[in-house]
Amino acid sequence: MGEAFRSPLRGHSPGMAAVGWEAGGVDPAAPAADTVPAADTAPATHTAPEGLADLPEPADDLDLALRLADTADAITLDRFRAADLRVTRKPDRTPVTDADTATEDALRAVLGHERPGDAVLGEERGGEVADNGRGWVLDPIDGTKNYSRGVPVWATLIALTVRGRAVVGVVSAPALGRRWWAASGRGAWASERGGAQRRISVSGVADLADAYLSTTDFRVFTQEGELDRWLALADACGETRALGDFWQHVLVAEGAIDLAVDRSASAWDLAAPAAIVVEAGGRLTDLTGADTHDGGSAVTSNARLHDAALQHLRR
Repeated sequence: MGEAFRSPLRGHSPGMAAVGWEAGGVDPAAPAADTVPAADTAPATHTAPEGLADLPEPADDLDLALRLADTADAITLDRFRAADLRVTRKPDRTPVTDADTATEDALRAVLGHERPGDAVLGEERGGEVADNGRGWVLDPIDGTKNYSRGVPVWATLIALTVRGRAVVGVVSAPALGRRWWAASGRGAWASERGGAQRRISVSGVADLADAYLSTTDFRVFTQEGELDRWLALADACGETRALGDFWQHVLVAEGAIDLAVDRSASAWDLAAPAAIVVEAGGRLTDLTGADTHDGGSAVTSNARLHDAALQHLRR
C-alpha cells in the first residue's frame, strides 16, 4: 500500500479522519516555501469569467476538499487488497466495492455537516447538481476495476462546481502516494508521499507528431462506430498509451503527456480533473469541443494541441 501523506492542512474539522496527514503544514492554496516564484515570474492574475466574479473565495472550499480526500484515503487504503473486499456488479456491469459506497457515504456525511446547502452528485448514490448553483461532484474510487484487482492506479475525485463550472478539484491516489489539486485562479499543484507541494503546468508541445496521446479503452470507439476517428488521431501523434481514467488527465496537467481522450465518461470522472487541467494551463472539452465536464466524453490537452486533436476526432 502507498505511504500516508503529510498534510498541507492546518487542521481537521470534527468527524474528519486523518490519514497520516499531520496538521500544521503550509496553506494548500499558496506556493511551498522552496517553490515561491520570483517577483518577475509571479503567476498572472486570473480574471473570473463573466457571471462568476461574485463567487466566494475558494480557499475554504479547497481546504475542505483536501480534508475530504484525507477521509477518503483512510477508507480506501484500509480496504485496498483486503481479503474480504466485497465486489458486486451494477446494472451497467461495472464493478462496485464496499469501499466505493463506504467512501461516498463518508464524504456525503461530512458535506452534510459542513456545506448543508450544497448539492451533491456521486457515482454510487446519485444526486443532481444544478447549473445555477453550488454542488460537489464525487467519484469515491475512479478505477474500481484496478482497485478490485489490486492494481494501485486508482483515486478519489472530489470537485466543487459553481454554476456548471468546476472551480475546485482534488485527485487523491494514496496507493501511488500522490495527490493533485487546484482552485480557480490559484494554480494547479501536486505532492508525492506528503512531501513538498509543487506547482504543475502542461507541456509546451505544439505539434501532434511530437505528442504523447492516451485513452482509457480504444474499444469504446469501436462500439460507437468511430474507431477510424481514434486511429486518425493516434496515427497523427508521436506515441500512444492506454494510461486510462484519472491518471491520464492529471499527467496532461503535469506535462508528462500531451493529450488524453475518453470517448465515454461521466461528470464525476471529469469534474475534478477539469479544474486541475485548466489551472495547469490546459483545456478539457467534450468531443464536440464544448467547454464542459458533463458532455459524456472528454479531450484534455495542453491547449496548444486541442483544436488539431478535435479535427481528427470529428472526421
